[in-house]
This record gives sequence, C-alpha cells and structure tokens, in this order.
Amino acid sequence: MNTTGADVAKSTGGAPPVDWDLAVSTARRLVRPGPVVTRDVAEHTVSRLRDITADAESHVRRLTGLGADLPLLPGDVVDRDHWIQAAADSIAALTTDALPSRPSRVVGGVLAGTAGVQAGMVLAYLSSRVLGQYDPFGGESGRLLLVAPNIVAAHQALDVPPEDFRMWVCLHECTHRLQFTAVPWLRSYFQQQVAAFLGGLDDSANGAVARLPDLLRSARTKPDPTASSGPLGLVEALQTPEQRAVFDRLISISTLLEGHADHVMDAVGPIVVPTVATIRERFTVRRRGGGLLDRVLRNLLGVDAKMKQYAVGAKFTSHIIGEVGMDRFNAIWTSPETLPLRSELSDPAAWIRRVA
Repeated sequence: MNTTGADVAKSTGGAPPVDWDLAVSTARRLVRPGPVVTRDVAEHTVSRLRDITADAESHVRRLTGLGADLPLLPGDVVDRDHWIQAAADSIAALTTDALPSRPSRVVGGVLAGTAGVQAGMVLAYLSSRVLGQYDPFGGESGRLLLVAPNIVAAHQALDVPPEDFRMWVCLHECTHRLQFTAVPWLRSYFQQQVAAFLGGLDDSANGAVARLPDLLRSARTKPDPTASSGPLGLVEALQTPEQRAVFDRLISISTLLEGHADHVMDAVGPIVVPTVATIRERFTVRRRGGGLLDRVLRNLLGVDAKMKQYAVGAKFTSHIIGEVGMDRFNAIWTSPETLPLRSELSDPAAWIRRVA
C-alpha cells in the first residue's frame, strides 16, 4: 500500500512543506517519452527483469555472505510515471515530519506549491535517468524498482547485450536491497540521520550570514578530497558544526552503500555478465557525458556529486576487501559505530586499524 503526500499531510495535521501531489503532476507533464520498442520487446524486457532479480541477489549473497536466510523476492518493474509516484511517496514519508513547519496555513500552502513545482521538475529530470533503485522506505519492508524504459534506452545507447546489461543493473540494485534487509538497524539509522539533518536546516540558514567571513577565508585553503562540490559544497559550507557532523554521517553511509554496490556488481559480473568490462567502460563514459544543459542540470541537482560517491566508495570497499577479505570487511555492518568516518573514505587503512 502506497502513502501519498496528501496522506502524510493528514497524518501530521496540516499542509506538508512540499505539495507532493503537485510535484507528481508537474513531473508527469514534463517527463520525456521512453524509447520506442515493439510490444513483444517491452513484454520480454519486463518479464526478464522480474525473473533476473532473484537470480542476481543469489549471486550477491554468495559473494558478500549477507542475507543467506532471507527470502529471494522479485523486483517491481515500472515505467517513468510509476517511478515518479513511488519516488515522491518515499521522499514524502521520509522527510515531511522532519522538515521545518510553514509559518501559516495560507503562506505555507503557497510555499508548498512552489516547492512542489520545483520538486516535480527534479523528478521529471531524474525519471529518465534512474535505471533502478531500492527504496527502503517504500511500504513496510522496502521496494526494489527497475525502470524498464530507462534500462532499454541505456543498453541501446551503450550498444551492449541487453541480457548482460539487465543482469548488471540488477546486481547493483539487489546489493542495495540486501544492505538494508540483511542489516536490520540500517533503515532506522538512515532515517534518523535524515531527520536530524532536515530538522536543523533553520538553524543553519539563520547562522549562515554570520559565518560568511570565515567561509571566505577557509575557501583559500586546500580542499578536502572527500568534500562535496557544487551546490552540495555550498550547503556544506553554510552548516553549523552540529549540522556538519550529521551531514558527514549521511555522506559516509551513502558513499559506502553506493561504492559497495558498485564493487559487488563488478566483482560478480565476470561470473554472470560476460561483457561486464565493456559495460563498465562505456557506462563510466556515459556517466561523465551529456550535452552542456545536461551537465549543468547534473551539477545543480547534485548528480555529479553522487557520481563521485560511486568512485570513492568503490575504491574504499575494494581496498579493504583486498587487504582483509570479505568476512572482515563485513564488520562494517555491525553497528553505526563501525561505519566509516568521512575522513576514512579516502584513507581505508584508517578504518582497518580502527575496526577490522
């Protein structure tokens, strides 16, 4: 059963900070059509994606040693419209209670509508790029989504075998599902960190002006190699020390999750995806590519920062597994205290000394 933005609003006793129903309708008006394929190709793609997910997760479990006793479940294959609705529902459920309240119902309604239109524009852009995702907050036990038209468009653009590409994508998303289902505390921990971060946004904004002189002086120093760039870097710079600590924890966990999934998909790949090396090479180029407008949008939406997370997280994961093996790496899932510090992402040996 899905929870809409309106449902969340009713449960919290007022208008939500973002009008998610408006966001969904805006995104659906703006979303681009998917690739043109025959009905047979479309039905075959949907069928294979459903079938592949359980097989992909079984490979991931054998490699990682996680979740051996959990049931193997299929994924949900969706189009762009359905992904937009699912993404909006998930973000609403995750953020509505944590976001600062609006000053009044009338003003709040106007601001919620404006935020809804802006969110809809972002969802429309992302809906044509997301290949799949595991949503730990979708329903009671999470939901694995595979966006069929985007997967078809991507393997066509990369000119790689469709069956290999489907498996490669599913390996990544099934790793994310396993991270949250095999590590029972991870879902609530992530939700708590998001709530703590969003709950302090007002304090960060109020203190930003007073900190500008210090920010300008610090900008002359050598940057942190793990720091965010673009809009995320600006948000980071305007944070209080308390907000920075929460932000660092969020960056660390999301970088670990993305990097671990990238490592797993490439480690399993040679066994079940014969063209994995070609797919990885062409997909990496695709991540960096696009026209000028696409690159500007990626920067504004923080997509390029996310690409950096993949690389940093995969390098961190691969280094540790190469040094101490998968079993000792899995100590990382023991508790929040064993997750990497942000500084350890670029210094995995420090994590090994502290934890493994």
